[in-house]
Amino acid sequence: MANTTAPKTTANATDADMKLPRAAFWDMDGTLINSEPIWHEAELWFARQYGGDWSEEMGWKVTGTPVPQVAQMMIDRGTKLGVEELTAGIIDFVAKREMEQMPWMPGVLDVLVATRDAGIPNVLVTASPRAMAESAVAQAPEGVFAAYVCHDDVTEKKPHPAPFLAAAAKLGIKGDEIRECIALEDSAVGLESAARSGATTIALTGYIRSDNPPSKNGPQFACIETWDGVTPQMFHDLVELRLKSGR
Repeated sequence: MANTTAPKTTANATDADMKLPRAAFWDMDGTLINSEPIWHEAELWFARQYGGDWSEEMGWKVTGTPVPQVAQMMIDRGTKLGVEELTAGIIDFVAKREMEQMPWMPGVLDVLVATRDAGIPNVLVTASPRAMAESAVAQAPEGVFAAYVCHDDVTEKKPHPAPFLAAAAKLGIKGDEIRECIALEDSAVGLESAARSGATTIALTGYIRSDNPPSKNGPQFACIETWDGVTPQMFHDLVELRLKSGR
């Protein structure tokens, strides 16, 4: 799908015109929370402690990749731990930081609350384990998430569409109805997963670090830089535009 710049609007949606989107599916790391620097800090700590050759730049290149795969890459570069042990260590490092204080992206909580208040159910769709997903839900405004899908809930992981299809299923959304949903992602892996599910996919481009940002060249329908000025009406307009375009 060709990229489309998201329309900038601050108009409030009314009950009459807010029939779309059916739902908003939210990636967590890099989209809802600015956790990527914490993940890379964890990777570097374990590489230093256990003899691996790893860098922050390498960490950014694998943003969105499931942790066991990252752990195997680190082991292939000399980190002297098993995959399960290294995976558990990295996750525990990040989880402790997030449980102390969730690093929400600027402005994203306002968007979540506005979307909920517009009658659009929000579903968290993350490759992180259940404890980390539940920590995010617990630290978000009350009732802002209708459901979540985490690493433990699906066999196939991003970039497979299974996580987003599972999110739709939790709300009773079937088949092509997922086209009427918004999916919000930042990484190449996540964008591929969301687009393959059929959801109207929006890339958040303002925070990922790469020489060739995947979120600016991916399969998404539209791009936004930050959460500033994003509204439920914008989500409505993008889904409507996508449906009319036939994409």
